[in-house]
Amino acid sequence: MSRLFSPLDIKSVTFRNRVVISPMCQYSAVDGFANDWHLVHLGSRAVGGAALIIQEATAVSPEGRITPGDLGLWNDGHMKKMEAITHFIHGQGAIAGIQLAHAGRKGGCALPWNGGKQLKVSEGGWETVSASAIPFTPDDVAPKALDLEGVSRIIDAFKTSARRALEAGYRVIEIHAAHGYLIHQFLSPLSNHRADQYGGSFGNRIRLLLEIVEAIKLEWPEELPLFVRISATDYAEGGWNPEEATALSAILKTMGVDLIDCSSGGLVHYAKVPFGPGYQVPFSAKIKKETGILTGAVGLITNAKQAEAILEKGETDLILIARESLREPYFSLKGAADLGDDITWPPQYIRAKP
Repeated sequence: MSRLFSPLDIKSVTFRNRVVISPMCQYSAVDGFANDWHLVHLGSRAVGGAALIIQEATAVSPEGRITPGDLGLWNDGHMKKMEAITHFIHGQGAIAGIQLAHAGRKGGCALPWNGGKQLKVSEGGWETVSASAIPFTPDDVAPKALDLEGVSRIIDAFKTSARRALEAGYRVIEIHAAHGYLIHQFLSPLSNHRADQYGGSFGNRIRLLLEIVEAIKLEWPEELPLFVRISATDYAEGGWNPEEATALSAILKTMGVDLIDCSSGGLVHYAKVPFGPGYQVPFSAKIKKETGILTGAVGLITNAKQAEAILEKGETDLILIARESLREPYFSLKGAADLGDDITWPPQYIRAKP
């Protein structure tokens, strides 16, 4: 059996293999509510053999959405359809996960296929918030810098959303601290110019994330996995960097975080990202080697043999598939055949098994 299709235990959860469907926004919700698109989209990847299906960035408050089409979990009504989604995913032998998020200054934007630009309030947008009153692009309206009461509300929103996630049946939570969204805006000195306990030093800039982790742990059972997605670098001078990312990961490990999902970029519009096959894997390898925490690798990993080679080198523990899973929902079924592994297929599809 290949490493890619060998199981992995994290706390009380057994993942049937190392293939994870990365959270990918579908921009198809209304007022935060999931619908049949989300059920079919996420469910089909579970049918396709992945071990863990992480639901897209799910906003912990209305103003935490990237667009009006984002999923939300800020009220109990959002749970009903999500319960159907988790029930279906678990029925296929996969694990349902959810990424909890707040967009911060990158919120209130048009759907990507409508241009993706920040919307005026009169166009359906909203006032955004951030660590400091610094806009993402020069054309954006500056966000409101959160005061201490506002920071407290954000932490509580993550906590109550975690409680709802548990009740809706999710078995993994991933905190979204990457891609230039709110938590990342506190982490990076390029977007955080605060002079209080949440700004300045490394210890202050990571404080919001640490307090969110502690708050979520009050609602999230100790036996269930807790992941954090980070951007390991801003790709910009004076910004968040791999050394700080590694130091943060070591601290998160002591707090009971189980895995660091290693992504990059997204904080500043002028970043120069060196896109290429597996371009983010070195971040996963560095953090895993230097801290001993489990890591996930993501970014232009497009076939099973490439994924297997990354695992064989010990550079990661889980492989997160994003765009390739949009092209090939049954990535795992096909990938197992490519590696010569015999894995269980859904009985409804077994007539097509090679």
